[in-house]
Amino acid sequence: MNHRFACLMAAGLALAAGPRAVISASPVRPAVGDVDILVDGAPQPRYAHDGRWYVEARKGREYAIRLRNPYAVRVAVALSVDGLNTIDARETTAADARKWVLGPYETVTISGWQTSQTEARRFEFTTEARSYGHALGKTANLGVISAVFFKERVPSIRLDTSNEHAGRQAAAPPEQEAAAAAGGDKKANDEYAATGMGRRTGHAVAQVWLDLEDAPVQTLNIRYEFHPQLVRLGILPPAPTADPLQRRERARGFEPGFSPEPPRQR
Repeated sequence: MNHRFACLMAAGLALAAGPRAVISASPVRPAVGDVDILVDGAPQPRYAHDGRWYVEARKGREYAIRLRNPYAVRVAVALSVDGLNTIDARETTAADARKWVLGPYETVTISGWQTSQTEARRFEFTTEARSYGHALGKTANLGVISAVFFKERVPSIRLDTSNEHAGRQAAAPPEQEAAAAAGGDKKANDEYAATGMGRRTGHAVAQVWLDLEDAPVQTLNIRYEFHPQLVRLGILPPAPTADPLQRRERARGFEPGFSPEPPRQR
């Protein structure tokens, strides 16, 4: 079976354009873990809860997603935010999604939605009502970042010079369209986090072709919420509150010394 898929690549960036399209970026210092959510360049703490990973969304702040390839072969990473592919905003399976390409042990940072071959729009934590998904009418998966890694298939060494074999290698599967499922909660407000389209940034990509393995080698889903919702879910502790009654219960009668002068009014 033919498993070659189109990918884009430029300035250290690669993106798959076929049924398994992909993208990659210039290397940076390796990170701990394969996926990090960055705010101002700093990885945000990740919390484990009920079998899922969570990070705190910081309302109004731009963020980026750092991917690291821990393998000795190239990988193609299907990366979605709020259920939308970060390359073309389609809702597909991970196998059919266009993907980012990373070289062996390479680390790249994806800072926004790819809007053309030369530009992207920054990821920004915002509310459901102001999210990119809401603008597109695709709100079923707000609040989740998903990265699915596929290894490049290691070619087996064999001698085959037949025309049939050459034809199989030259052919590429047609791009598959994805059905866009809209829907979601119509009561989107300021309470829940989602991702909006921020400012424009340069991000050049070009197309390459990869032969990918059928099954992903790794899948990571990260849920993000504002601080109050993480508290409600029991992921973060509630902030300590001042109880006036408890303060009064700690009151005492006399203190040694004399009456101090009150502060002067200016």
